[in-house]
Amino acid sequence: MKAKVIEGCISCGLCVNTCPEVFQFNAENVSEVIKQPDEAQETAVREAADECPVSVIVVED
Repeated sequence: MKAKVIEGCISCGLCVNTCPEVFQFNAENVSEVIKQPDEAQETAVREAADECPVSVIVVED
């Protein structure tokens, strides 16, 4: 699995709270992927992508 955050993040914090091992806020206070998810984090990353209010988390298998 590969995850990325595309333009349009509104800094709601959902992804950072759901999977802080993968997502964090950068210097511009928008979410970014800090490391690609391992197998144990895949469910949390998919949840973050599904629940993102602006649909800016892209997950590729």
